[in-house]
Amino acid sequence: MIGTQPLLRLEGVTKTYGRGQAAIQALRGLDLAVAAGEFVAVMGASGSGKSTAMNILGCLDVPTSGAYLFEGVHVEQLTRNQRALLRRYYLGFVFQGFNLLARTTARENVELPLLYRGVSAAARHAAASTALEQVGLKGREDHTQAELSGGQQQRVAIARALITRPTVLLADEPTGNLDTHTSAEIMDLITGLNRDQGITIIMVTHEADIAAHAQRIINFVDGRVESDSRREVNA
Repeated sequence: MIGTQPLLRLEGVTKTYGRGQAAIQALRGLDLAVAAGEFVAVMGASGSGKSTAMNILGCLDVPTSGAYLFEGVHVEQLTRNQRALLRRYYLGFVFQGFNLLARTTARENVELPLLYRGVSAAARHAAASTALEQVGLKGREDHTQAELSGGQQQRVAIARALITRPTVLLADEPTGNLDTHTSAEIMDLITGLNRDQGITIIMVTHEADIAAHAQRIINFVDGRVESDSRREVNA
């Protein structure tokens, strides 16, 4: 169920890279609010600011000015360590490039976030096996990256994001390296996470057919929101 209060809010956010004549303003007073349980697709041309906004929402970067509130907490005022903790315990990430460790198994890749939390080996193994089963990879736990297809690698990446039970899943071009059939499978999986588990999803994509899976589509132009539309999604 979608909440009534914003889970995430950007208020007047700017982001400037460089100084003087070399300065590039990636975000120009961005206002954006996302409620708990929403599935939001962010679109826009290269250089529109969508990836910069995603990095700020994911606590991978900080705004030059403006406010970022997560459940009412001013994230821009947190220390680097506090932002790392927010990232570790509340956020999950899925990237276009999968970002798997090449010489480790699917299970070991999925376990990594729990390793950073200091979870015991036995608990990590059990949780990773469950997460892999959730994404349809039961029986593939001991396969390495080279033994998995692109779609299977992205499923491992999604399982790795899910193992921490994140409040928000940030997906940056999650189907960008996949063929049409595999992209549809991955989007069915991501849509199910939102529908069945209530995970808030914010997804950057260039592709209109991928964005169409979301309940809400936001278009960025020149560091600002140009349009913000909602659509009915069949259950």
